[in-house]
Amino acid sequence: MSVTFTVPGEPQGKARARTGKGFFYTPEKTVLYENLIKMSYSQKYRGADGAKFETIPGTELKQPVGVTIRAYHSIPRSYGKGKRLAATNNLNRPTRKPDADNIAKVICDALNGLVYIDDTQVVKLTVEKLYGEPRVEVEIEVI
Repeated sequence: MSVTFTVPGEPQGKARARTGKGFFYTPEKTVLYENLIKMSYSQKYRGADGAKFETIPGTELKQPVGVTIRAYHSIPRSYGKGKRLAATNNLNRPTRKPDADNIAKVICDALNGLVYIDDTQVVKLTVEKLYGEPRVEVEIEVI
């Protein structure tokens, strides 16, 4: 079983927790992006019982899953004709922020309790940064 969905817009990474007067909080931009991820998943799999990875049937063991993330960044306007062509054909990949691991962190954390019990179930993770129409494509499958 596998599920796929797309999060529209420029990829964002998980920002570090901030501190203020003795307490920690998640920055608002990260919270809003996590909500967009949840909404993107929920719109595609509204009411779908088969789109949730919880436990292995007949056991209490958590079901291991693999997550593949493809983050598409827009091509910078400063790129000339040659660099733009290379980026369009993915001969040139984005080496800018956000970091691939922070993109994975925000996606996996946002799906906790929605797609799987906890992101500890993720045993295989692949993240690719590409150029194209800004979006993040996510695929989750049973391992």
